[in-house]
Amino acid sequence: MNLDDEVTKIFGVGDVQARRLKKLGIETISDLLFYYPISYQDRRKITPIANLKIGNFYVVRARINSIRNIRVWRHRMGITEAEIEDKTGKTKVIWFNQPFLVRNLKAGDNVLLFGKFIKKGICYLTSPEYEKIKGQVLHAGRIIPVYRLTKGITAKMMRYFVDQALKKCCYQVKEYLPREVLKQEKLMELQEMLKNIHFPVNEKLERAARERASFDELFLIQLSVISNRKRWQEREAFPIKYQKETAAKFYKSLPYKFTKDQQKATLEIINDLQKGHPMNRLLNGDVGSGKTAVAMFALVQIFKNGFQSAFMVPTEVLASQHFKTLSENLKIFPLSIAILTRSERKIASFKISRENSRVKIEKLSKKKILEKIESREIDIVIGTHALIQEGVKFKNLAFVIVDEQHRFGVKQRAMLQKKNIKVPHLLSMTATPIPRTLALTVYGDLDISILKEMPPGRKKIKTKLITAREHYKAFQAIKKEVKKGRQVFVICPLIEEPITLPEKRRLEARSVKLEYKKLKKDVFPKFKIGMLHGKMKAAEKEKIMEDFKNKKIDILVSTSVVEVGVDIPNASLMMIENAERFGLAQIHQFRGRVGRSKYQSYCFLFTESESEETLERLRAVAQSADGFALAEKDLEIRGPGEIYGVRQSGLPDLKIASLTDLIMIKRTKKRAKEILEKDPGLEKHPNLAEKLKGFETSIHLE
Repeated sequence: MNLDDEVTKIFGVGDVQARRLKKLGIETISDLLFYYPISYQDRRKITPIANLKIGNFYVVRARINSIRNIRVWRHRMGITEAEIEDKTGKTKVIWFNQPFLVRNLKAGDNVLLFGKFIKKGICYLTSPEYEKIKGQVLHAGRIIPVYRLTKGITAKMMRYFVDQALKKCCYQVKEYLPREVLKQEKLMELQEMLKNIHFPVNEKLERAARERASFDELFLIQLSVISNRKRWQEREAFPIKYQKETAAKFYKSLPYKFTKDQQKATLEIINDLQKGHPMNRLLNGDVGSGKTAVAMFALVQIFKNGFQSAFMVPTEVLASQHFKTLSENLKIFPLSIAILTRSERKIASFKISRENSRVKIEKLSKKKILEKIESREIDIVIGTHALIQEGVKFKNLAFVIVDEQHRFGVKQRAMLQKKNIKVPHLLSMTATPIPRTLALTVYGDLDISILKEMPPGRKKIKTKLITAREHYKAFQAIKKEVKKGRQVFVICPLIEEPITLPEKRRLEARSVKLEYKKLKKDVFPKFKIGMLHGKMKAAEKEKIMEDFKNKKIDILVSTSVVEVGVDIPNASLMMIENAERFGLAQIHQFRGRVGRSKYQSYCFLFTESESEETLERLRAVAQSADGFALAEKDLEIRGPGEIYGVRQSGLPDLKIASLTDLIMIKRTKKRAKEILEKDPGLEKHPNLAEKLKGFETSIHLE
């Protein structure tokens, strides 16, 4: 048996079980070895039968006196009943609908049982896990690993499969951490770690094993981001000279002054652009902090240097909005801007005279726009990720902005490199605040500029937690705002019919379609209600957003598609239904859709949950306007995958390590830097290079 063999090589794993294990990400023996427990149960204490108390779980060591199957016709079920005995007494054991047990267990067998002791007429252990005592025991009398499971794979099966893999293949696992790192960090050897992370003899060895596993995951992330950063910086880029007069003209055209944070960010960006290697900077600004204005500053600098820029966004709605924003704000410069999406193909060109500046917007075919991009008749192209695909050829692309993509990885950067002999400078932007620990790990290959300061004149959004009893008050507030001429967002977690949530009370998650019908028919029949969700066609979504922006819709009922980039200055109230179903950082993003003008704005967090933990989380949002503090809290509670969407962003869904563990992050960063300084290509550490390659593939950091 080898590490790369399929799990079917393990006794007891057939094709059906293999398919079930595949759902857990387990296909090979190696996958099984590195499938770590999520927690442990201490089953070392064996309790005499005489000391069993009703309502508690126990490990019992006893001999089976008798065992039989009984049919209970009234309840249409089978019962397996056994009598067990130890030196202190006797008791019953009952299993339900497991008739095969009479073949596995016989009178006279010595067994370890783990289960709950209850009383229903008689006292008995109910449906306990069992294990015959034959040499080393696996399921009781020791610290037991607890794994994430799937339907058809029991805890007992998983422990058995892992135990077999350890016995047959653990010795084949190659140590990949360099000797000096193991010694400096006082870490457990890899094979010892695998044995003790699954079946620790005591708590001390369990902690040591988890420390090693945690170190490995964060160390591999650090190696990946540091080496990627180095490779990126070795490329050549077009140096961009700072155009001071152009900058002054741009600042003068704005109806507001840049904040100190915006000024600092523009300085950091212009310093990067002047270098001979490509910029790789993340502009991380809280909702409404003015990221787009900073991006426009950079776009104008690129234009004045005679180069092209691409502005990439995740949705067509956002592309359309940026096209309008740039067309309105950059008309003082004689440049041309194109939007290229599935539903929109337009060019805006500006004619500047002494008297005024005129904007000419024309619709063109995709072929014509592509020709103009290739001949450099277009300075700035706005679109989705299709901009870097085959078929879009730039004359001299020097700058790329990526908006609201949490990771723009190595593969995408490689595609950019094909566009030119030199690599474009890259500016990523996100309104989801990046917690400090993520900045040190997953975003370690980026330079980060942070915008925390809000532009002057913005009023603080008043956020209130609304319970079921106060729902009507929220409707009254909505009515009041609409009558003032303002507009309202209502956010629901689902598109279709509601589902029942497994809480103490049966709670319904509200759907956009039902809420839309209810508000339109029963609550606000005189108001204009709109509906928006992700299953609509792009043109339909665009029309709804256009109508909302032009005040043809009073109340927009939507899913989370409005989470980022939607700018409706007249909207003054946001109501989030079933707020408990969203993360803190996500709620903060929703809240940022209002409060974008001089009007006092409000955000209502509606929940029917009575869970104190849930209410505490929602109160945290109501009390704090600091998106960075909320993102830290969300990372701590929910992990990076829940905040950013692991599959979409490439953030690692780590097995053991915590991306909130600042001490471990610093330890791993230090060691990764030391290794790469001495051995940049990891030629002297082939096992580590191989492990790193597999790790990058598995967590999609690229």
